[in-house]
Amino acid sequence: MTSQQIEATEVLVVGAGQAGVAMSEHLSQRGIAHIVLERRRIAERWRSERWDSLVANGPAWHDRFPGLEFTGVDPDAFAPKERVAAYFEEYAERFELPIRTGVNVTSVRKASGAPGFIAETSAGPIRARYVVAATGAFQNPSIPPLVPSDAGVHQIHSSGYRNPEQLPDGGVLVVGAGSSGVQIADELRRSGRDVVLAVGPHDRPPQRYRGRNFVWWLGVLGKWEASAPPQGAEHVTIAVSGANGGRTIDFRELADSGITLVGRANAFSDGVLRFGTDLAANIARGDDNYLSLLDEADAYIERNGLDLPEEPEAREFGPTPECVANPILELDLATAGITSIVWATGFTVDYSWLEVDAFDERGRPVQQRGVSVEPGVYFLGIPWQSRRGSSFIWGVWHDAKYLADQIEIQRGYVAYEGDSYPADADSLPAHPAPPEISYAG
Repeated sequence: MTSQQIEATEVLVVGAGQAGVAMSEHLSQRGIAHIVLERRRIAERWRSERWDSLVANGPAWHDRFPGLEFTGVDPDAFAPKERVAAYFEEYAERFELPIRTGVNVTSVRKASGAPGFIAETSAGPIRARYVVAATGAFQNPSIPPLVPSDAGVHQIHSSGYRNPEQLPDGGVLVVGAGSSGVQIADELRRSGRDVVLAVGPHDRPPQRYRGRNFVWWLGVLGKWEASAPPQGAEHVTIAVSGANGGRTIDFRELADSGITLVGRANAFSDGVLRFGTDLAANIARGDDNYLSLLDEADAYIERNGLDLPEEPEAREFGPTPECVANPILELDLATAGITSIVWATGFTVDYSWLEVDAFDERGRPVQQRGVSVEPGVYFLGIPWQSRRGSSFIWGVWHDAKYLADQIEIQRGYVAYEGDSYPADADSLPAHPAPPEISYAG
């Protein structure tokens, strides 16, 4: 195929989840020609890579883009996953975004002897001056290589879990105590299963405190704008849930419901899984995180003279469960009746299709606020991309706005054609200011 036959666009956006939809809106507002390619459907991961009962962890008034409110969902309620997916479809339709579904991008590489990039896709090649990788960070399910596949226990990642009926009869070990792990463990226990939950380090914000949702508290206290996680907490998960109307996660309550808590899963041999001695410490650190937010919230209320109801019971903890006071360090899965393991252990990135020099030795993008070290390449949907809120729906919208600004700045440089200047400095042609970014690893 000759270059004349290759479709051309100024910006190619790969992925039409929340990141790709946000990016497309901002490019459209600036009149920048672009195409968004999605291998399946818009917001597909919300449809087919989440369990049936999943709802958003933040209320509908908050977990949305500025340009469209949720309809059919109370602003303080938590939208079901199908409604979230439909929301992004509605958003794309409202803003007439140029999204093409069912198109798989197999590779993107730098064009030879010309600016920009060539993308090979299932619908043919596309040339683009700029490329935005909007596939996000939740790409390949990550399962630690602890329990071999022939160990006689059914193993599934949380992205493949749908409901309790999907699993074989018997008890279930859930590994991971972030939002996914605690919600799946709770659902399995409510269904009548015996459940063991492996608990690692976590943050534990209150779902509501003194009449306000945790997203509101993180906002007014400036915590969404934190530019980097605390030292040593880069991979700490957040235990929060919008399920059953939204409630604060308390591991004591989970234990009281019949869930057996254990520490982190560390090793496996001869049918026996061994756990760390860190269970009590992990819960204590989560409690400290919880209480510190309550302290800051109380101080904010007093400082601003707000009339919000006091909630002293929020600081009352139940007794230490027996499984925490005397933790199980070894578990023979067969003897305990454990027939399934659900790994709620996160995801790894996969940018194998993006064949440019923009990654470190672990395959992670080398970027600053989404601007790659490879000129013309941008990343969107990365946790902590610019702030703590980057992984949330509204946060990725603001990150997309920043990247659209950066692309517009670069377009200004590309559009400059002359190298002769008039003698009168006042008559110099306007040209863009230097980009407000620095490239860093």
